[in-house]
Parts: sequence; C-alpha cells; structure tokens
Amino acid sequence: MSAREVTILIAEDDDGHAELIVRNLQRAGLMNRTLRFRDGQEVLDYLFGTAPNGEEPSGALLLLLDIRMPCVDGIEVLRRIKASPRLRRVPVIVITTADDPKEVQLCHDLGCNSYINKPIQYDKFVEAITTLGLFLMVVEVPHLAPRERAT
Repeated sequence: MSAREVTILIAEDDDGHAELIVRNLQRAGLMNRTLRFRDGQEVLDYLFGTAPNGEEPSGALLLLLDIRMPCVDGIEVLRRIKASPRLRRVPVIVITTADDPKEVQLCHDLGCNSYINKPIQYDKFVEAITTLGLFLMVVEVPHLAPRERAT
C-alpha cells in the first residue's frame, strides 16, 4: 500500500493544531487525502458507518488521535477501534499534550501504534509533525476489511 493511497484521519478538537498537522505533513511531502474530526464521536460515527453524510470508510486509513477531546475522549475512541474486528488493524498514532506515564502505557495497552507528545513550543511541534510525515511516507498501511452486509 503506497503512502499516497492512505487516507489520514485527524481527530483533533484544536483548530490550530489540526491546521499545523496538515500543513506540516504536506511540507514533509505527504499530499494524502485528510479528513478532520473535531471530537471523538465524529470519528467514531465515520469509522462505524453512522456519519451524517453517509460516507463510509474504505481503503487504507491511518488515524492521528488526540486524547483530550469533547464528547468522546481519545482513550475511548482507541478502545472501540481496537475492539472492532474490522477496524483493529487501522494504525492509530496518538498525538497529545498529555504526558502522564500511566496514560501513555494505557494507550499502548489498548493498541496504539505510536504515542507522540505535542511539544509546547511551536517550532518543536512543527518539527515533530514533519518527522511524523517523513515516517508515514515509508510505512505500510493495511486496507480496511470490507464491511459485512446483513443478509
């Protein structure tokens, strides 16, 4: 699976952080389709096929997930994704300001693929996302399993 064929899902409630993520992934050379979700419930609705616009996820997906979000937090989003036979192979990279070692461990125990702490300083945040973009250009991402249809 080519890195260019992967849809990057960004679950981030902070508009500034979301914009920085997209801009710096592009600066790193990733021109992938991105979908932004402002809270945990929005990303769950999309992934589980109940989004208001009716769009269903398909192909290869990668989720960049903030922990501290309204409605449903990132921990619960991660828990539901990794408990789903259809979605559990979707790579989830947690990008958050939370740096509690217990929370980091919980995210790994639940199945996150990586945990990146958002640096407070702007230039360090830009550097972290640019490095992430370079990393994403070389990783293989599996296709989402087809949704089983009721008969």
